[in-house]
Amino acid sequence: MTASTEQPDHLRRSLSNRHLQLIAIGGAIGTGLFMGSGKTISLAGPSILLVYLVIGIMLFFVMRAMGELLLSNLEYKSFIDFSTDLLGPWAGFFCGWTYWFCWIVTAIADVIAIASYAQFWLPGLAPWIPALLCVAILLALNLTAVKLFGELEFWFALIKIVAIIALIVVGFGMIAWGFTSPAGHTASLANLWSDGGFFPTGWGGFFAGFQIAVFAFVGIELVGTTAAETADPERNLPKAINSIPVRIILFYVLALVVIMTVTPWRLVQADKSPFVELFVLAGIPAAASLINFVVLTSAMSSSNSGIFSTSRMLYGLAQEGHAPDGFGRLSRAAVPARGLLFSCACLLVGAMLVYVIPNLVTAFTLVTTLSAVLFMFIWSLILCAYIAYRRKRPELHARSIYKMPGGVAMCVACLAFFAFVIVLLTLQPDTLKALLASPVWFVLLAIGYWLKGRRSRPAQPAFEKE
Repeated sequence: MTASTEQPDHLRRSLSNRHLQLIAIGGAIGTGLFMGSGKTISLAGPSILLVYLVIGIMLFFVMRAMGELLLSNLEYKSFIDFSTDLLGPWAGFFCGWTYWFCWIVTAIADVIAIASYAQFWLPGLAPWIPALLCVAILLALNLTAVKLFGELEFWFALIKIVAIIALIVVGFGMIAWGFTSPAGHTASLANLWSDGGFFPTGWGGFFAGFQIAVFAFVGIELVGTTAAETADPERNLPKAINSIPVRIILFYVLALVVIMTVTPWRLVQADKSPFVELFVLAGIPAAASLINFVVLTSAMSSSNSGIFSTSRMLYGLAQEGHAPDGFGRLSRAAVPARGLLFSCACLLVGAMLVYVIPNLVTAFTLVTTLSAVLFMFIWSLILCAYIAYRRKRPELHARSIYKMPGGVAMCVACLAFFAFVIVLLTLQPDTLKALLASPVWFVLLAIGYWLKGRRSRPAQPAFEKE
């Protein structure tokens, strides 16, 4: 057996359309929908539907910009590559390391959540045991082959989809039968506007909903990190991106419509999952266990995505000289094993550190807000790269079979929207703390980039090599 057979020098296109579609769906349905929707409903009332719709539409255009860029050059493995190519080496460095940190931060929150969900069934269990077990299982499976990651994500996403469709069907059934709760509230579409109108908490409540709702969409860009391992990207990538609006309407808007028509919005409790409450009302006693299982798999799905994407980011960074060369080596299974091990080690250290913080709710708010801020930075870099692409490569845009609707003007609108959300994050003390902490990361990155520049000459980007 030759050395090249033993150790591949490129990622394999092992993910099929079936995998890609479900990875895209899994990325669009965050744990925030199952657990965070109670808080967003209590903040904004029925107007929260508009919040999710607006964020979903804006992110659809971000995904379309990313899709056109990835398909303009099939040598691009992810958005690190086109950021480096179109904006400069600094953008690839900042984009790759920030995305790596985003997923580490998000996965830390998910692993802690998994530990708390496991305690629902095993209250006496030490929280570090399920956290360690979860990371060990996902690491072992991800080290085997990329196709196994696709299979895991396929089934995790399928569980989420089945749960949401079940909620929608049960909810509309309750509305059709004129269900009346023990408290005397009748399930009716009129509940969306009969109690204080569509904006019952005013513009303040409506805008406050954006702060939490943005985090629910974290991971929607994951389909972009799978580009190098997707079979027939020219056909499968557009299909996955184009289905985003349908998913947002079905999984977010319809699910929340059902919740607020069966239970008037004022009765939705901020600290409880409205999914559990609806199934309990429907007379399904195992609702709490069922939804706990769904949320557990949702958090597992997010951790799985985090472990996958961080290792690919480290691989891409190493290929371009932005990270140690070891992260750019692949195992016999064509998997960046060293990147996987390093990310999992950071994830476990981070998860253990958070257990030291006395108030977990405070820790979660800080972690999720910081994650949302950093993800918005990534989404903004994708839009800036698209604007640069239109200026530098007009001939590629002219030949593109998957042009972004609205072009540069839509990119500017999306960037203005993200700036607006950042301003909203200053309105609450807890989100403001996380927002003020985020520049520390960029200062550290700037120092790292400066030191790297002093030590060595940047490597030639992988997509430009012969």
